[in-house]
Amino acid sequence: MADFFNNLLFFIIALGVLVTFHEFGHFWVALKLGVKVQRFSVGFGKAFYIHKRKVGKNQDEVEFALAMIPLGGYVKMLDERVEDVDESEKHRAFNTQTLAVRSAIVFAGPLANFLLAVALYWAVFILGTSAIQPILDQPAAQTMAAEAGFQAEDKIIMVNDEPVMTMTGFRLAMMDAAISADSVKVSVIDRNNSEQTRSLTIGDHKILNVDGDPIEKMGFKLWVPVIPPVVGKTVPDSVAEKAGLLAEDVVTAVNGKAVTSWAETVKVITANPGKQISLQILRGDIEKSIELIPASRKNAEGAEEGYIGIYLQRPQSIIDKLYTTEQYSFFPAAAVAVEKTWTMSVLTLKVLGRMLIGDAALDNISGPLTIAKFAGETAGIGLVQFLSFLAVISVSLGVLNLLPVPVLDGGHLLYYLLEFITGKPLSEQAQQYGQQIGMMLLLMLMSIAIFNDIQRIFS
Repeated sequence: MADFFNNLLFFIIALGVLVTFHEFGHFWVALKLGVKVQRFSVGFGKAFYIHKRKVGKNQDEVEFALAMIPLGGYVKMLDERVEDVDESEKHRAFNTQTLAVRSAIVFAGPLANFLLAVALYWAVFILGTSAIQPILDQPAAQTMAAEAGFQAEDKIIMVNDEPVMTMTGFRLAMMDAAISADSVKVSVIDRNNSEQTRSLTIGDHKILNVDGDPIEKMGFKLWVPVIPPVVGKTVPDSVAEKAGLLAEDVVTAVNGKAVTSWAETVKVITANPGKQISLQILRGDIEKSIELIPASRKNAEGAEEGYIGIYLQRPQSIIDKLYTTEQYSFFPAAAVAVEKTWTMSVLTLKVLGRMLIGDAALDNISGPLTIAKFAGETAGIGLVQFLSFLAVISVSLGVLNLLPVPVLDGGHLLYYLLEFITGKPLSEQAQQYGQQIGMMLLLMLMSIAIFNDIQRIFS
């Protein structure tokens, strides 16, 4: 229950920030271009907070509102189609503006989301973040990666002509390249410190139309080092502490069976909740036998598993090999942020395009429950991770709003394009039909997203 409220809190914070910036784009450009704004609302439905303030060169009184349903927002402008407008103010109504002015006001919302993403990525790259290096595990047989000759401990340095520094960067670059081409060239430094170029054949594989992680389905998994079974520290008042385990203890056997890795040790412990087990340890030059009974808890799948309350000791050599810090100075960070925002925007469009032609599974669509879960998880990890999450969602919001679907900003821009071509606006009836179709499409999309969320919860 605590996780639920934590996720809900950060979901509302995230959505509030993104919606506020989006609507502020519309609001600011409308004011600058002389259109009268009446209300700036974050959320839909009944307002529970309203603050009135005079703004702009005309000192118009604007209502700044917070409403009950936090799934969007709106900017209400003076408009003859909605209300009677005094003759003296008709020149300030939205509907009387030139095509260029109306288009600029509508486009300003998505643009604000893209600019927010750039600012967020800029902050992330200045602050710096510890990231996992793109070092690969041995690919499973008969996968594309195995057929291309990838080996364990290959470190990716380039996808086609794009340099890669992190595992996340590799995944994005590979996804982008694999969607766009029949083959992808990947440069690596192999375990012998030799640079190699491997050619991955995509062919007619529909990589987005698979169950699970498409990158893993291609055979790419993060290298998992063999970590020695050395106790880093014990949790206070835990089973391990009470049994007398100490930091630096080396586990040599569990239940009489020799172990050489941390994973082997944990496997036996988790498989024996509430059952006595015997640990053979080496403390300095002294061998000891420790009997203990693992406590029981539920894992992510709801099954009982044993735990004793010990942390592993990661050798510094493995930490240095696995992790890198991605950080830039002030101006280079800005350039990387713009590039990242552009890359994410293009990739989002490509994935949406694949969905439309049936080359991408609809279960790639995430709804509010999944977004809320990621909001809470990234906020729990740290500020940089939460900012990165906000940047990704801001890009998605900007791209989605530019889709040519009536009721979205892109739908209005489509109307304006038709008006530019024909020399006259669409009829009120045609626009109403379009709004109904757009609303139906959005409801269908939301239904799919929520269905996917529910499936993820119960799968």
